[in-house]
Amino acid sequence: MTLDDASTSVGPDGGTAPAPFPSTTGRTKGYDKAAVDTFLEAARTSFEADPADAELDAADVRRVAFPLVRHGYAIAAVDAALSRIEDAFAGRERSRAVSSRGARAWVGRTRETGQVILDRLTRPPRHRFERVGFLHYGYRVDEVDLIADKLARYLESGDAVTVEQVRSIAFRMQRGGYREVQVDAVLDAVVEVMLAVV
Repeated sequence: MTLDDASTSVGPDGGTAPAPFPSTTGRTKGYDKAAVDTFLEAARTSFEADPADAELDAADVRRVAFPLVRHGYAIAAVDAALSRIEDAFAGRERSRAVSSRGARAWVGRTRETGQVILDRLTRPPRHRFERVGFLHYGYRVDEVDLIADKLARYLESGDAVTVEQVRSIAFRMQRGGYREVQVDAVLDAVVEVMLAVV
């Protein structure tokens, strides 16, 4: 598997190739092109390197963020490419772990992570995550609790949820809501578990 579907705008001969993503127009902002191109080149280098020497992994791809600018790359197109790149890294990491530690150890580790997530998601409603102070904004509690119930059902009984659905989750904000960083960390962990068992 290669990362050719998310190539940078520099061709193999050093010349300019067609841009890998469409650009935004007018007042619509997109991802900074230089930042995206730099990250994609780093991802390609890491993916093609020996896994022990790679500087990036699936979690780094999942957490990357780019500045928003006018005439940048279209966000949806870049996000779709990043999803494919994350999948490629996760698949390689899974294969490497299975070959070095065995399938049983890999499944055991994934099961332990899944149980930790499930324990968090099945806490009493409105108490599943730390809350920010009343003067600060956090994720809407009712929306997070609704998603937590759905993800708990996925982990407990295999209810239908896709990686793309988890990746696309977005919450509105409210005063005194759930702390964003905690919720985001759990969603990242859910994606990690889902990719581990694909």
